[in-house]
Amino acid sequence: MIRPHHFWPNAETAADNAFQQPADGRDPEAIARDAYDEMTRAAEIMEAHGVQVHIFDDTTRDTPDSVFPNNWFSTHPGGHVAIYPMFAPNRRRERRADVIEMLKRDYRVQEVVDYSGLEPDRLFLEGTGAMVLDHIERIAYAVQSNRADPVALERFCSHFGYEPMVFAAHDAGGVPVYHTNVLMCIATDFVMIGLDMISDPARREEIVERFTASDRVVVPLTNAQIAHFAGNAIELQGKNGRLLALSARAHSALTAEQRALLSNSVELVPLDVPTIEMAGGSVRCMMAGVHLARRPSPKK
Repeated sequence: MIRPHHFWPNAETAADNAFQQPADGRDPEAIARDAYDEMTRAAEIMEAHGVQVHIFDDTTRDTPDSVFPNNWFSTHPGGHVAIYPMFAPNRRRERRADVIEMLKRDYRVQEVVDYSGLEPDRLFLEGTGAMVLDHIERIAYAVQSNRADPVALERFCSHFGYEPMVFAAHDAGGVPVYHTNVLMCIATDFVMIGLDMISDPARREEIVERFTASDRVVVPLTNAQIAHFAGNAIELQGKNGRLLALSARAHSALTAEQRALLSNSVELVPLDVPTIEMAGGSVRCMMAGVHLARRPSPKK
């Protein structure tokens, strides 16, 4: 997780991110301070649940979206790390060598595949924002957008062994969805997904069949629930089993029946991040998962 010191809704991403909210004259220092506190508290809650969190501080002023690190890198079992090409120029500055060096030092990293060289050709793939990865069935779900170029997606899938599943999705106003991870969350036993936003009925049915074939419960989310970031959640392993980290806003948007159904599989852990959500992302975007084997501690 990246703790921002100068958080601010990113003007370079506002054009195609309908989830962003304008600051409306609010004091920039107050917004930055609130975002800093929200991220700090979220990390503390995760650690209290037994999730190890690596925190990196971002003190720069030219990376307003740095609190969302899952877009620029991802990690994969077997010691693989991917670095991604980013759509907005100021988001490209979020990539940092110290994060990759920490992974190499503390975990078994065999290779780092860097796709950022695709940016001059305007081929973008914004990590596990643009893709939602089904690690069990090896499928990469991706909404059609300028954040998920099909050429870049094909390269990733060929290298990392995923089948691409691309589809169009729009909100109730017909605005295209910018990132797949605001639309769906894939967990071990269930999938939360905004089915009504998938434009092609045949594709929608195919996606549901893929999930049910792997014995997952499909939890449909309404457009209103998606707008409250109910799809932007992440399953993690805690000290007492699996948990689902999601925002307090998303948790409140779920029905009592949905919360009860999810609780059969995971512990729901709501995190209060309303300031950070102004930037058009939520809890899932704030966490870049580590799927690497730890190196043994050096003997003294």
